Amino acid sequence: MKPLKTWSHLTARRRKPSEYEIVSTNLHWHTRDAEQPWEVGHNGFMADFYRKYRNQSPITHSDWGGFRDPDELVYRTYNILQDGQETYVDGLLDQHNEEGHDRGLPPEWTASLLQLYTPSRYLLHTIQMASAYLMHMSPASTISNCAAFQAADSLRWLSRVAYRTVELAKTHPDVGFGERERELWEDHPSWQGFRELMERQLTTFDWAEAFVALNVVAKPAADEVLLRQLGISARRNGDTLHALLTEAAWRDTERSRRWTVALVNHMLEEESNREQLTSWVRKWQPLGVAAIEAYAAGLPENDEGAQQAVGAVKSFQRQLGLEG
Repeated sequence: MKPLKTWSHLTARRRKPSEYEIVSTNLHWHTRDAEQPWEVGHNGFMADFYRKYRNQSPITHSDWGGFRDPDELVYRTYNILQDGQETYVDGLLDQHNEEGHDRGLPPEWTASLLQLYTPSRYLLHTIQMASAYLMHMSPASTISNCAAFQAADSLRWLSRVAYRTVELAKTHPDVGFGERERELWEDHPSWQGFRELMERQLTTFDWAEAFVALNVVAKPAADEVLLRQLGISARRNGDTLHALLTEAAWRDTERSRRWTVALVNHMLEEESNREQLTSWVRKWQPLGVAAIEAYAAGLPENDEGAQQAVGAVKSFQRQLGLEG
């Protein structure tokens, strides 16, 4: 046989494959046989789980492997991108520390940070776990890669929240930073909408519904209030550092939304998927709206926060053609 010039699954493009195509496509060995996803233990728990919640999902496509990340990120380029991002954030923290920024924060605002910001590491961790689930369950490696980078984004910003919690605790030791976050996450009214939303999302096993619940409803809702609206409140209360940190985090949100748009468009290449996707948005949307409203009720100097956040989420869903 005449030797191939590239991998067989990339020959149809009739050009030299890119780095992204070489290291991102056709990597899932457990998609070779829909009836036998695991080569060991065909009838075990894991094989049954993948058959039911991935292979038998109501969302179908003849070529899941045809999905492409619009940013064409690979592990190498993701690290280069985020190394620059982390250097920028380190610079923000160093500059504001040198200026004694935290010492000048009003007491009312530090109380708001304890209520609305430092407990967010619990929310970010649920988004990280949900993204990691998608990474494992997605029917194509190009989808799994996007979910993996999304999980890494959540871990990075979770770490920054923890870092800021310690900084604020050192400057304002009597406020309760680093001591009350779990209590607030579990009991404070501001967080109960997101806690219910994410607990239900994390127990949604069909991979496609889990994707819709996370990337089309829950994560956009969290990003709109935790980043955009809390950032607005920060500026109005003189916390320029927090406002700049939320702007930096929004870059990851924009990339997450790009691949979400691309995957929904890929799903909608099969018109039969539209009704099911729309029904899932309608199912999850009330929980997303309730989470936004509960959180935004505590935003200082930002009475319009809930309305703006709900409107932004619905606008994103209209862009997808899946408004709830």
